[in-house]
Amino acid sequence: MSKNGETLLHKAYGWSQLYDYGDGQYQTALPMSRNLRRLQPAVPMSTDTRFDLASVTKVMATTFAVMLLVDRNQLELDAPIYTYLTDFQGEEKDQITVRNLLTHRSGLQQWQPIYYHASNAAESYRFVRDLPLGWHVGEEYHYSDLGFMLLGMIVEKITGEQLDQFLNDHLYSQLGLTSIGFRPKQMLGAKKPAVKFAATSHGNPYEHRMVHDTKFGYTYPGNPGQWDDWRSYTLIGEVNDGNSYHAFSGVAGHAGLFSNAVNLKTLLNLLIHRGVHDGKRYLESETVELFWNSHEKPLGWQKSENPSGVIFSHSGFTGTFVAGIPKEKLAVVLLTNRQNNGLKIDSYYEDMTLLEQELLQTLTSGFSAPTECN
Repeated sequence: MSKNGETLLHKAYGWSQLYDYGDGQYQTALPMSRNLRRLQPAVPMSTDTRFDLASVTKVMATTFAVMLLVDRNQLELDAPIYTYLTDFQGEEKDQITVRNLLTHRSGLQQWQPIYYHASNAAESYRFVRDLPLGWHVGEEYHYSDLGFMLLGMIVEKITGEQLDQFLNDHLYSQLGLTSIGFRPKQMLGAKKPAVKFAATSHGNPYEHRMVHDTKFGYTYPGNPGQWDDWRSYTLIGEVNDGNSYHAFSGVAGHAGLFSNAVNLKTLLNLLIHRGVHDGKRYLESETVELFWNSHEKPLGWQKSENPSGVIFSHSGFTGTFVAGIPKEKLAVVLLTNRQNNGLKIDSYYEDMTLLEQELLQTLTSGFSAPTECN
């Protein structure tokens, strides 16, 4: 955590890997925890451990990329997305704007196992383009991975660069950030020194149930048995999200970013200080204002309020969380690898929501020993 750009506490707790996949077999009929083997010794967490950020990618990668393009007058928020993806039309799709995607009011379906139908970004785009809408455009909030996939594709269409390359060239490297990026194993290369990654899930048991169990709350209209390339090992430095991994080769607008806490703190402070870092401006203050404060709901981010002011935050499925409180100049990063404990008996992972809420409440109530852990 930092206040006014100064780090107050940066500390690691627990284990970056406590369990491994016990027998290497994907036993879908049993809770995954029954298949896990506790490591002896376990791998300790460190302050430079890198985490799979899951949906924190939406704000720390994709939303930043869109901000850069708006800042340069290369992208119009209220333009229909067919302005950039010219064949994304039909039904009500002509009405979907970039702003709709950022505020999750596009009417797009929330999630589908795209890897059942696509093995690369081009095939994935065609599949998303051809899906029927789930709701009317602009009417309701429905959090959508598909919308942020499209935002990543729009960035690539405008810039001619893949999302990861554009962000590295025009944001991360400019800020001196060296521990953030997509596809970290490929990025580091075999000759680079070893980097510590927090282990996440053991295969993709949660997504498997999303597809196979109609009582789990998700609906896949196809044949669940038509695809069977499920991973059956512990994921370390490899994106957990199945669509990002299988359908986008690890680089997607909704998931795939890895980082340590320090680099995330820098990005949060860039926004808290209205586009300025170490005395240099990287975004116009008007652009930060536009994305955070010009609407009832911010663009890309989630918003809440308490006596300390407005809180802009986002969480990730793997157990990650970032929050900025501009009034207090407070940046909070909480990185956990909750999935490494395996699924609970009810086939859900541990819920981090209460921890995130209590952390913010404690920090903003004047507690003298705030916590940032990774």
